Amino acid sequence: MDRNQQKIGLVNWLLLLVGSVVGIILARYANSAAGWVTAGVMALGFLIAFLGYVQMRLEERERLEKLEFDELNKAKGSSALFSGEADSFAARRSREQFERFVIPAFTFLVLAAEMTGLFFGWKRFATDPALNRAGAMIGVAVFGLLFLILFLLGKYSAGLVRLQKQRLLQPAAGFLLLSAYTCLLAGGGMLLVEAGFAKADVYVARGLLGLVGLIALETLFKLVFEAYRPRVRGRVGRLLYDSRLVGVLSEPESVFLTAAHALDYQFGFNVSDTWAVREMRSHARWFIPGLILLPLVGTSFVFIGAGEQGLLERFGKPILGREVLEPGVHLKWPWPIDAAQVFKSREIQSFNVGAVPDPDREKEVVILWNVAHYKEEFNLLVATRSESTGTNADGFVPVNLLTVSIPVQYQIGDVRKFAYNYSDSGGLLEKIANREVVKYLVGIDLNEIMTTGRGRAASELLTRIQDRANELQLGVKIVFVGLQDIHPPVKVADAYQAVIGAEQLFQSKILRAEGYASSTVLLAEAEAQKKIRDAEAYKFSTLADAVARSAQFTNQILAFDASRRYYPQRLYLQTFARATAGARKYLIAATNTSDVIQLNLEDKIRTDLLDVTVPTGSK
Repeated sequence: MDRNQQKIGLVNWLLLLVGSVVGIILARYANSAAGWVTAGVMALGFLIAFLGYVQMRLEERERLEKLEFDELNKAKGSSALFSGEADSFAARRSREQFERFVIPAFTFLVLAAEMTGLFFGWKRFATDPALNRAGAMIGVAVFGLLFLILFLLGKYSAGLVRLQKQRLLQPAAGFLLLSAYTCLLAGGGMLLVEAGFAKADVYVARGLLGLVGLIALETLFKLVFEAYRPRVRGRVGRLLYDSRLVGVLSEPESVFLTAAHALDYQFGFNVSDTWAVREMRSHARWFIPGLILLPLVGTSFVFIGAGEQGLLERFGKPILGREVLEPGVHLKWPWPIDAAQVFKSREIQSFNVGAVPDPDREKEVVILWNVAHYKEEFNLLVATRSESTGTNADGFVPVNLLTVSIPVQYQIGDVRKFAYNYSDSGGLLEKIANREVVKYLVGIDLNEIMTTGRGRAASELLTRIQDRANELQLGVKIVFVGLQDIHPPVKVADAYQAVIGAEQLFQSKILRAEGYASSTVLLAEAEAQKKIRDAEAYKFSTLADAVARSAQFTNQILAFDASRRYYPQRLYLQTFARATAGARKYLIAATNTSDVIQLNLEDKIRTDLLDVTVPTGSK
């Protein structure tokens, strides 16, 4: 091994150590989120470079031990003292034990450090810490100097790796270049903050944390695969702590080299030496920026769909005359100069008050009160005027709990007010709706809102929410407020249903008794009226009959006086004819006889064939 490699390795980890310390001081002084992450990346590179340097020393000791052994063999021949090769190479055994145990353990510690830094960094930078403007320009200058130093040394180390095949320098070279780029980004973030982009430093920090997360994920996969990797004695494998992702990011031209080697393997000839591949490799530094600029050009177009509106901003401020973009295609300056926020202003948006919807429950047609309607249901206080709750003197409170699900639908009426007056207008509208619902329910009767007061409650809530939104200038129009699910809490639903059932049974019995009483009284009154009318009719008929009989008797006296012989006989015959109207009659027309005719006018108990009367007029 070339001694120059050890010197470069020593310089690499020392420079990364100094850079991480300087980065921590700058980040603390300027309160820069990107500075903290950059310092963490350099500290991670220091650990990797230091591990590579230790492995260099062990391999150098092994090389010297092998040379010494060869020299002794030449001088002493095949003496038995030096025949036990396995027991003579202590440096080789140390190197093997180091690669077998120390490197995996150290790589695991590196993974733990990456995960810890990622966790605490994301937790800290989630609150958008403000950059200290007083130390920002100093940070820009120092990070720029660190970028220059790290970049030059990283390029030099990468050249040694590529030309002299010094593989132990490769991890450190990759982290040197990556640290240089992160220093450039951290300085650029501070510079953008000074230019007016207040959150540029935080955005850079979050992007770098995402990169650290990818590196940690790669490290985890390497540790898992290392346990199952086949090992061949005497074959040198890829370093466990060498990150391919870091290598790609630090040297983009290596992507073309890897692709060229893959093509060599697939086609069977040296594609990597063709003119096209050489040109792509030589112009890789321009090709990669071109790939970055292409998406920026794509950000110069804004597509506003139907039912949407957009807000065009330049450096975070609305552009005069083009504040609101209507549906269609619009041109703008590329990001980060111009940015457009798109809102669905014509679309009906909705949220629920009092419950969190459950997609599985939405398909059910009928849901009982004693079954949960939603994923989460919240109990709200509602007043009650029922006498059963008692008064404060009895130890009761005239309130109940009620579970409600109130869908609120709205449209964005004024996009500018909705976007600029508040950071989260939609969330604020939900809080307003919750507040108004709570205020309304504590002032309305439980039974009223569950029965006849639903429509009035929905109308009142719509008015209240709209008035409050107008007062705060949210720029929204409340379209609909509904009370679709109102029921007691699930835990007490059975008891509530039992009470309501008992009350309904009580009312039904009262109504049934009242109906029976009403029907009985009416029937009695009708029967009394019937009897009165029957008596009156009998009275009138009796009087009329008596008057008629009296008049008839007077007329009969006159007739009898007029014909005392014939009138009684005629009256007798008329009476006889009426009495025997249905009896069979026999007429004897013979003369000069002395027959005696006996008429038996008694009723017969048993009739015979001769008693059958033949209807008159029958054929």
